Amino acid sequence: MPQRAATIVGGGIGGLAAAIALHRRGWRVEVLERAPEFTEIGAGISLWPNALRALEVLGLADAVRALGAAEATGGVRDRQGRWLSRTDNAELTRRFGHPLVVLHRADLLRALTEALPADSLRSGSEVSALRDDDRGAIVEHGGGESRADLVIGADGLRSVVRRALWPAAAGPRYAGYTAWRMVTEPLAAPPAEGAAIWGRGERFGYTALPGGRMYCFATASLPAGTVSGTSEHAELLRRFGSWPDPVPALLAAVPVDAVLRHDLYDLPPLPTFARGRVALLGDAAHAMTPNLGQGACQALEDAVTLAHCLDGTPDVTAALHSYDLLRRPRTQAVARRSARLGTVAQLSWPPAALLRDMAARLTPARATLRSMTPVLGWTPPGAAVTR
Repeated sequence: MPQRAATIVGGGIGGLAAAIALHRRGWRVEVLERAPEFTEIGAGISLWPNALRALEVLGLADAVRALGAAEATGGVRDRQGRWLSRTDNAELTRRFGHPLVVLHRADLLRALTEALPADSLRSGSEVSALRDDDRGAIVEHGGGESRADLVIGADGLRSVVRRALWPAAAGPRYAGYTAWRMVTEPLAAPPAEGAAIWGRGERFGYTALPGGRMYCFATASLPAGTVSGTSEHAELLRRFGSWPDPVPALLAAVPVDAVLRHDLYDLPPLPTFARGRVALLGDAAHAMTPNLGQGACQALEDAVTLAHCLDGTPDVTAALHSYDLLRRPRTQAVARRSARLGTVAQLSWPPAALLRDMAARLTPARATLRSMTPVLGWTPPGAAVTR
């Protein structure tokens, strides 16, 4: 069989993972990234056991784990700082084979780019048009035109590929809350445990990164497009500066100009992730809220599943149909679950928030962990089931 070619639109985590999976199967790959360089402007990222299982397929699990920190314990606290639920990472590792690993997004992206030939990475290549005809799939971009046996749209929430081939699909929808993300400077005595603190229409979370730094995030229920009257750092101090320890100390350790803010969106369910020789992957297919920490994890699952479906058949269209059947029900179910959790965590009416906290406090930790099995227990297609 002659060497097959794939063009991946989008140089984020999912697109690079798909390129690695195909490259290692003998495909000629090119990754088109509209930004001037392959980098990640972000903060921390959580990689759950299912993501590490996908990285094992790519041969990168050990390297990525070495870049991150495994959270020992974590859980949810209330506005007064009392624990509502706790998760033992040792039990999570025993049950699912891997710990929860947290690392900086830029470090993960670097590990992925280094696993690909340098000449396959084309930055500054913004896609302007896409068509799929009898001669193959053709992508027009800033560097010219690319013809491929397969095109993967991994270009995020506002995907150009999705708009080109799914023009009638509904656009992203606002989740009802905005989010801040930040990384502290190294701390002399970082918190021993991570946590998400649930308030009323607000949340603040933190977890350890290597080198004594902490990754922090916060949310607030606000209309889309709300602009802070001051700097984002000052807005965080106003909202969360009096929250329970260690929140004030964490905010004090965040550089004033290092706070990222984004309104949160998800994507209404698509009827298919594949059309002809074109497939959608990651946020372009199933953008979800970050409440389960599964956005990048599901993109990594997508990548190895897509490559598996392409094994052993020259029929790209049939392979993409199989990919759609495997990935669409699962990812859309995870997205719904994440949205539900966000709705509960953002409750602002005091009686409802009180009932939420009571329910969380009364739920056994083992039951919480067991409920995550449908998400974290994923096994790569073709792999032996060991649990």
